[in-house]
Amino acid sequence: MGKPRRSQVFYFSFLFFCFLSSLSTSSFALSDAEASYLSQRQLLTLPENGELPDGFEFQVQINLKFDNSRLRRAYIALQAWKKAMYSDPKNITNNWVGPNVCGYSGVFCAQALDDPKINVVAGVDLNHADIAGYLPAELGLMTDLALFHINSNRFCGIIPKSFSELTLMHEFDVSNNRFVGPFPDVTLSWSSVRYIDIRFNNFEGQIPPELFEMKLDALFLNNNRFTSTIPESIGQSTVSVVTFANNKFKGCIPRSIGKMENLDEIIFMNNDLGGCFPPEVGSLKNLTVFDASFNSFVGALPQEFSNLIGVNVLDISHNKLTGVLPENICKLPSLSNFSFSQNYFNGAANACVPTLRKDIVLDDTGNCLRDRPKQKLGNECEAVLSHPIDC
Repeated sequence: MGKPRRSQVFYFSFLFFCFLSSLSTSSFALSDAEASYLSQRQLLTLPENGELPDGFEFQVQINLKFDNSRLRRAYIALQAWKKAMYSDPKNITNNWVGPNVCGYSGVFCAQALDDPKINVVAGVDLNHADIAGYLPAELGLMTDLALFHINSNRFCGIIPKSFSELTLMHEFDVSNNRFVGPFPDVTLSWSSVRYIDIRFNNFEGQIPPELFEMKLDALFLNNNRFTSTIPESIGQSTVSVVTFANNKFKGCIPRSIGKMENLDEIIFMNNDLGGCFPPEVGSLKNLTVFDASFNSFVGALPQEFSNLIGVNVLDISHNKLTGVLPENICKLPSLSNFSFSQNYFNGAANACVPTLRKDIVLDDTGNCLRDRPKQKLGNECEAVLSHPIDC
C-alpha cells in the first residue's frame, strides 16, 4: 500500500485532534477561576491602549551587558513574560536568567535581516510546555520575531495590541490555549505572516474580511466561538488549507469560493451554515478535502461537484440535502471517502451504493433511499421531500 496523501494525513489527524479536545485531561486543566485570575492580572499590567509607550525600554534599569540593544529589548520582554507565568511544571523557563537570551530554552536567535553582523531573537517555541500565564505587552519589544509557537499551553487573556509591532512575523501559533476576546486584529498588520493558527481557544465574534486578503498559506480558526458569516473576501485568499470547524459560523458559503486557486483543504464541519452549496465549488480543481458536515445545507448537490477531479475526501453528511446523487460525483477519479449520510437523498446511481463499491468508502445511511438499510422513516422523509428547495 502506498503512503497516504498529505491531505488524508491532515484530515484524519484533525478529526482525532477534535476528539481529544472533547476529553478532560488533568495535565492541561485550568479552572475558570484560575483563568479569570490570570486575565485580571494581565489587564492590570496592560497600558491603557494595550500598546507600549515610545521609549519604554529606556525606562527599565538593567545592570547587565548585552551584545546589542535588540537583545536588551528581548531580555526585558522575556523577563516580563516569565513574571507573567503562573505555572511552569516542566521548568522550561528555569534557565531564563541573565543576559544570554539566545541560550534560553525555547528561544532562538539568528542574524538580523537588516544587519547580518548582529544576532537577534528570531523565534520562540514553547509548544506543549503546559505553562499557565498570560502575554505581557512587553513582548512587543521583540520586533525581530518571525516565529511564535506556544500551542498546547494554558495561556489566558487577550493578544496584546503591542504585538502589532512584530512586523516580521511569519508563523503565529497560539492554538490550544485559553485566549479570549475578538479575533486578534494585530495579525492583520503583519505583511510577512504566512501561517496563522488560533484554533482551540475562546475567540468570538466577527471574522474581519481583511483576513482573507492576506497572503496566507494556512489558516486555522476551528474550535472557537466565532459567530459571523464567512466574508465574501474569502475568494481573494491564497491559503491552501483553511478550517472553520466547530464554531457558530452562519449564513451561506460565499460564491467567491470558486476563486481560491490554491485551495487544497477546506473544513466547514459543525457550524450553523446553510442554504444551497454554491456551484462555484466545482471550480476548485486542486481541492483534495471538502468537509461541510453537521450544518444545515439544503437542496440538491450541484452537478458542478463532478468537476472536483482531485478531491479525495468528500463529506456532506448531517445536512438537509435532497435529490438524486449522480454517478459522475461518486466516480470522481481521486475519491476514496465519500459520506452523504443523514440527509434526505431519495435516489442514487449504482456507483453510489456502498455494497457495489469495493474501491472507496461510501456511507449512505440515514437518507430516504428505497431498498437501502438504515434509512429514515417514511413520514420523516415526506415532511422534507414534499417541500423541495430549488437552488
